[in-house]
Amino acid sequence: MKYDLITVLGPTASGKTAFAASLAAAIGSEILSADSRQVYRGMDIGTGKDLKDYEIDGKHIPYHLIDIVDAGYKYNVFEFQRDFLKVYEVLRTEEQFPVLCGGTGMYLESVLRGYRLVEVPENKKLRESLAEKSLEELTGILCGYKQLHNTTDVDTCKRAIRAIEIEEYYRTNDVNIREFPEIKSLTIGLDISRELRRERISRRLRERLEQGMVDEVRSLLSTGIAPEDLIYYGLEYKYLTMYVIGQLTYEEMVTQLEIAIHQFAKRQMTYFRGMERRGVPIHWIDTSLSVEEKVEQICKLLSVE
Repeated sequence: MKYDLITVLGPTASGKTAFAASLAAAIGSEILSADSRQVYRGMDIGTGKDLKDYEIDGKHIPYHLIDIVDAGYKYNVFEFQRDFLKVYEVLRTEEQFPVLCGGTGMYLESVLRGYRLVEVPENKKLRESLAEKSLEELTGILCGYKQLHNTTDVDTCKRAIRAIEIEEYYRTNDVNIREFPEIKSLTIGLDISRELRRERISRRLRERLEQGMVDEVRSLLSTGIAPEDLIYYGLEYKYLTMYVIGQLTYEEMVTQLEIAIHQFAKRQMTYFRGMERRGVPIHWIDTSLSVEEKVEQICKLLSVE
């Protein structure tokens, strides 16, 4: 076969997981998740793990890279690439045809473009020197670097400081960069209209709040995780934590979170289009098609290409 991997990507609320699971069931495969927050144990409702989606016609579809580290830890793209490769190589040895599924652009691109990365340690002195700066000031510092080695959302000061830490490490060290093998992927993007995406995001937010997303955040905080460590993860965990600790009213939390998720989905699509410009071919499929129709389209692409 021409390909080593099938990749399913798309913005939040596009139905990636359910479709990828159906596709894996159809070709007898397993799923590797590329979601930067589903790696955390206990962060279930807010990250939309929806593990029931991995049950297809009574059959469990094996998945990997979900629930692999404790909440509070700061997992990164270097670790994702390492962990992906461990699972991927085992599956290929077993003659599996893995399905990579997710919406975290940096994680996906690190695999699809074979990023050569280096592990960047914590720089306590640098962090202390930046601790009192505003997000605007930190973003300005980050923009001062000629070339960014890591692009991510810097919607919190902690994320911005980490991004600066990475750039400083590259600037001041002779780094030993890890090689990554070339992996040929048939990459499928789920194309969802802006109107449908917005409707799904709003409905899903209401559903997750009703399912106990606030209680999930309270439970995480009760284990001793610092509020700023949950806020670091952004989106649901940022705004719900701010509500739980009294920084936002419930109505403010819901309104601001809904806006933030819509903005996040827009940024995801911008990132995916950027991936295409950087040389990653993406076959876009209308998400409103039935699962069977989408699977059929992919099987045709596999047979033709």
